Amino acid sequence: MNVSIRSAAREDILRQFAWYLDERGSPKAARRFLDAVESAIDRISGNPGIGAPKFFKNPMLKGLRSWPVPGFSAVGVYNSFSDEGIRVIRVLHGKRDVLRLIEEDSAGEQ
Repeated sequence: MNVSIRSAAREDILRQFAWYLDERGSPKAARRFLDAVESAIDRISGNPGIGAPKFFKNPMLKGLRSWPVPGFSAVGVYNSFSDEGIRVIRVLHGKRDVLRLIEEDSAGEQ
């Protein structure tokens, strides 16, 4: 299935990768994180519709789901799917204000 990763999601992945490098000083953890994100996206693309549904007031976000990054369960891949394929919206740590970030992000798309 076709997978598109929004630029905001790419920035999220790079931000978390840099955190493991800079804050943790762990290139191994940073690399494992990238591999785990790739694994999560592969799993989603092979099983569209898996993950916990998320509910937002914004109708543009209808059908959004989250799937945990393996080994980094506090980080979720927020995605939607349609006939065109999987769309990775954001990749966010649960300690962040996920609802606000996704709502604000979707407002910028209109």
